[in-house]
Amino acid sequence: MIIFPAIDLKEGQCVRLRQGDPERATVYGKDPVAMARHWEKEGAEWLHLVDLDGAFAKKPVNDAIVLEIARSVSIPVEVGGGVRTLDTIDRYISGGVARVILGTAALREPEIVEKACTSYPGKIALGLDARDGKVAVEGWKESTPTDAVDLVIRFTGLQLAAVIYTDIHRDGMQTGVNIEATRRLMEMTGMPVIASGGVSNLHDIEALLDLQALGLLGVITGRAIYEGTLDIKEAIALARKR
Repeated sequence: MIIFPAIDLKEGQCVRLRQGDPERATVYGKDPVAMARHWEKEGAEWLHLVDLDGAFAKKPVNDAIVLEIARSVSIPVEVGGGVRTLDTIDRYISGGVARVILGTAALREPEIVEKACTSYPGKIALGLDARDGKVAVEGWKESTPTDAVDLVIRFTGLQLAAVIYTDIHRDGMQTGVNIEATRRLMEMTGMPVIASGGVSNLHDIEALLDLQALGLLGVITGRAIYEGTLDIKEAIALARKR
């Protein structure tokens, strides 16, 4: 299981939001590139980047920083937020990004997901952000009636790298990962999943280990590693035991 440190970009800084609310942001660093290098030195195997400004603007905003991070570290990075076109996907992957995450586009323009998976098999992830089991889009501002599982099933025939499943109610709150919803998603779709939202401490990492047998690839952590309630080295060591 891979531990993904999250670097969320807002106005060129490294921040974390509570439940996706841009008005509830905490700044953890003014140099995201330095932060990326820090997590690499701590042993991270991947980095999870989110262009928060891009998610709200519906187009990349912090893309220059994303590409600089990709050039500045030797570990792979994935990025989401404001990715709505094939040109953006191409620019990111050509610039060294290992995996691009499609969220709103998957619901609004599913053909983009299909074309991207054909052009970049294994390099596209579906960003599935859910509130009470229903998909949320447009930087989590808009809830939809679409069931999260139903959306994933729509894309099961494609060469997706993973589904990144975030429980919005838990994101940035350090209240523990939604284990049951994550389990249900994997059992009903058979898709590999990266869990996100709610990680607080080492117990949360341990609670996820049993899900690896169902296809859990990893877990994203943000506030916990920035505020010190989770030591990333300990988390990586625990994840490697299975």
